[in-house]
Amino acid sequence: MDPLADLLTQIRNANAKLKDRVDVPFSKLKMEVVRVLKEEGFIANYKSLHQENQRGSIRVFLKYSPTKELVIHGVKRVSKPGLRIYRSCDDIPRVREGIGITILSTPEGVLTDRQARGKRVGGEVLCQVW
Repeated sequence: MDPLADLLTQIRNANAKLKDRVDVPFSKLKMEVVRVLKEEGFIANYKSLHQENQRGSIRVFLKYSPTKELVIHGVKRVSKPGLRIYRSCDDIPRVREGIGITILSTPEGVLTDRQARGKRVGGEVLCQVW
C-alpha cells in the first residue's frame, strides 16, 4: 500500500467529479503534502479531524475557478515504495516549465521545488502537481 498515492488518487478523482471536499485517512506526511498544496493555491483549505489515540482523517476542500474550471489539471506520483527517487538541489525536475510544482521530502521538511532550490537541499521527489 502507498498511502500518499491513495491521497493523490482521491484528490484526482474528487477533482474530476467537481466535488467540494474529500476525506482521507490521517498521516503526518499526508498532512504536510496537503499543507503545501494549500500554500501553493491548488486547494481551497484543509482541516484535520484527527483526535488523540484515535484514527482521524483530513478533510480537503477542493478549489475551482468561478466558472467551475479545474485548478488541479494533473497529479503524478514520482517516488514509489518499490523505487524511491532522490534528487540533489541542482537536479530537481521542473513541472510544465514552472507552471506546476514538485513536492519533495527533505531534511528541512516537505517543500516545493522552488523552496528546496532556495534552501539548497535535495531529497525524495514525492509527487508533481500542475
